[in-house]
Amino acid sequence: MSPNTINHPVLVGTDGSAVATDAVRWAACEAARHGAPLHIVYSIDAPIDFGPGLAFTHIDYDSYRRAGAVITDKARESATAAAAAIADFDISTFVVEAPPIPVLRDRSANARLLVIGTHGYGAIGRGLLGSVSTSLARHALCPVAVIPAATGDTRQRARGPVVVGVDGSGGGAHALDIAFDEASRRGAPLLAVLTWSEFSHAVPRIDMRQEAERLLAEAIAGYQEKYPDVRVSRLIAQARPAKYLLETAELAQLIVVGSHGHGGFLGMTLGSVGQAVLHGAHCPVIIVRPPN
Repeated sequence: MSPNTINHPVLVGTDGSAVATDAVRWAACEAARHGAPLHIVYSIDAPIDFGPGLAFTHIDYDSYRRAGAVITDKARESATAAAAAIADFDISTFVVEAPPIPVLRDRSANARLLVIGTHGYGAIGRGLLGSVSTSLARHALCPVAVIPAATGDTRQRARGPVVVGVDGSGGGAHALDIAFDEASRRGAPLLAVLTWSEFSHAVPRIDMRQEAERLLAEAIAGYQEKYPDVRVSRLIAQARPAKYLLETAELAQLIVVGSHGHGGFLGMTLGSVGQAVLHGAHCPVIIVRPPN
C-alpha cells in the first residue's frame, strides 16, 4: 500500500451486550483479513428525562463515559483475541455522546464496512443495537454486516460457503465483488443464487430458466479468472428469493445481498429481499449498495 492510499477502517458499534461482542469479534477478524484498522464505537444515547409536567433532570455524562470506556476496553480485548491467529491490525475506540444511528451512519462514510449486532441490551439496560440494525442496513454509506446471535454448530458453519444473491442490478454486481473477495480471503466456496418470481407465469418456464442461466453466467463472467482459488457453484430456481436464499444458506458462513435491486431479471428485487434475509438469517449478512 502506498503512503497516499487511504486504508478505510472496519467500523463496529458496541453496547457491551453478548451479541455486540460477537459483532466486535467478527469485525476484528474481518479487519485482520483485509489488513485494515478496526474502529470500535460506543454511543451514549442518554435518556431525556423531561417533558410536559416533568422537571429537567441533570444527566451525569461522566458516568456514561466511564461505562463506555469500560465497555470499549473489553471490546478491544475481545477483538485482539479473536483475530490473533489471522494478522496484526490497529484498533481505535471511541465513546461518543450522541445517538447510535447518526453516529454510525456519519462514520460509515469513511468506512469499508460497518458491522452491527442484531439485538443488544447494554450496561444501562436499554435496547441499543437492536433498534438500529435495520435502519443502518438501509441508510449507511458503506456495506453493512449484521451479525446475529450465535446459533447451531458455529464450527460447521465456519466451513460453509459464502452465498450471494444475484439479480443483474448494480447493487447485485457490487454484491458479487464483495462475495468473491470474501470467499477468497476465507478460503471458502461461493454459491451464486438466482431466482425468478412465481408471478412471471406469463413467460414460458423454459424461457425463464434459459434467461436466468444466461444472466447468471454473464453476472459471474470474469470473476473466476480474477479469483481462480474460489470454487463456484450456481443455483437457479423459480422461487421466492428471500425464502430460497435462506434455505440454501442454512449452513453458510456468510450471505451477501444487494440493498436495492430492480435489475435485469423479472421478479428479483433485492431491496425487499435483503431486508427479509437480514431478519431471517442465522449467519452474518452483508448488505451492499452500488458505490456512489
